Amino acid sequence: MDHEADAFRTDLMTITRFVLNEQSKYPESRGDFSILLSNIVLGCKFVCSAVNKAGLAKLIGLAGETNVQAKNDPFQPEPALTNYLTSLILHIHSPFISSHRCLFLFQGEEQKKLDVLSNEVFVKAMVSSGRTCILVSEEDEEAIIVEPSKRGKYCVVFDPLDGSSNIDCGVSIGTIFGIYMIKDGDEARLEDVLQPGKNMLAAGYCMYGSSCTLVLSTGSGVNGFTLDPSLGEFILTHPDIKIPKKGKIYSVNEGNAKNWDGPTAKFVEKCKFPTDGSPAKSLRYIGSMVADVHRTLLYGGVFLYPADKKSPNGKLRVLYEVFPMSFLMEQAGGQSFTGKERALDLVPKKIHERSPIFLGSYDDVEEIKALYAAEEKA
Repeated sequence: MDHEADAFRTDLMTITRFVLNEQSKYPESRGDFSILLSNIVLGCKFVCSAVNKAGLAKLIGLAGETNVQAKNDPFQPEPALTNYLTSLILHIHSPFISSHRCLFLFQGEEQKKLDVLSNEVFVKAMVSSGRTCILVSEEDEEAIIVEPSKRGKYCVVFDPLDGSSNIDCGVSIGTIFGIYMIKDGDEARLEDVLQPGKNMLAAGYCMYGSSCTLVLSTGSGVNGFTLDPSLGEFILTHPDIKIPKKGKIYSVNEGNAKNWDGPTAKFVEKCKFPTDGSPAKSLRYIGSMVADVHRTLLYGGVFLYPADKKSPNGKLRVLYEVFPMSFLMEQAGGQSFTGKERALDLVPKKIHERSPIFLGSYDDVEEIKALYAAEEKA
């Protein structure tokens, strides 16, 4: 027996412990924010479990059917999938969540598309927390206004399963979220989520890949947690993440190169053929924003999704893609830029508004800003 390893495991910094430690810095706090984060974490655990089972469900012919394994499964839940999740959350009286019960939720239920399932899970998790008033999801055309009896003071914007089209080929996908505080404590209005990204209280993403990694910022740095399946807990594995000031990687879909504007084309050309004697940057592009941004955050470099002739307003959604990732990048010491302004200064007019985005290492984004400034002067 490895007693040294066992001793180490007795002092793990779980995400629950981390959030409670942060809460203790604010004596006036009532724990509402901690409870909301705990429910988001629970949703991430559930989606992670569902994503891991998605391929098996197809192999044994379960898509669109009821899981036949559940007939002989002693752990089969009796309630419907999302109602079970709701009741589980409603009976939680502290942020300490035992999540192993969630591992069997995907069995015995009507199989749904994962993005739809993920959306239902997160909506019910956040509504039943009693701490939210408005929810904006990539999956829903309209914002969800929480009924008054379950209403709290926070607004949550989220993409429940970003990159879900990549599930079949095993590429990492993820959940992205951002949290605002309501402006008026008595009423919930759409204007409460149409705020600039700099007003966010917290942002994060959970990546479902070779491991399940949750990256979170509550406005004082960025920390990464990895799910330990044996414990059912997220453990702090990447404390105080700082992006390198300059990176060796650029990440962009070069298939759109013929439609780019001048500054973007010049920057990518400079990455491939530098004129100052520095080595060329390496191209790395997965096509899943969570995975590409996660690599950029850890290794440095720049992630680009620029406007082009086909998409003059860009492709990525401002509220639940551009803002949370820009918030994290700035908290880690990087920058984000839309081609016109700092991304977090943008004021959205619609909940599904799109924007170009350049984010990553400080010096790399500074180069892009200089190219756009030069074009404006010309």
